[in-house]
Amino acid sequence: MIRREPVPEHALHAHYGRDGGYVDCYVTELPRVVPLAEFVEAFYTTRLFKLERWILAWSVKKPSTDEQAREVARGQRGEFAAWSLEARSADQLLMCDFMSHTRSWFMSVPLAGRSTRLYFGSVVTARLDPASGERRPGGVYRALLGFHRLYSRALLRAARARLLLPRMG
Repeated sequence: MIRREPVPEHALHAHYGRDGGYVDCYVTELPRVVPLAEFVEAFYTTRLFKLERWILAWSVKKPSTDEQAREVARGQRGEFAAWSLEARSADQLLMCDFMSHTRSWFMSVPLAGRSTRLYFGSVVTARLDPASGERRPGGVYRALLGFHRLYSRALLRAARARLLLPRMG
């Protein structure tokens, strides 16, 4: 099950919401311990995300490999496809797109009973709206928000399914 929750105050992307940007947070739980690196690798190597990677390789010439995904997940690499590392902590990762308009956020929190809560969130940064003088995401991003919410859930669901597969070795 995937559910939307408020962005935790300590989340690496929370400050973007306070600046007028769009931030979100989706959560799922797994019945085993899942370290952040395993979560990020699973997320970036699902079939669904590989489609996004293919589109990025074709459209903006930002190719990527599963090995690069593993290296980012493990903290051995700072760039992956169209993203670069913005911030990292022991349980969180924040990636910034190459145009600095969006961010992807991951967090893994162990729970009692050897389970894990996994978080995935996004940022659409605020821009100054010349008509209103307010800081908010641009019109194209606002128009695509419904799709974005569905896609975010689908991405987290795909990562969850991958993490529930029996592990080899």
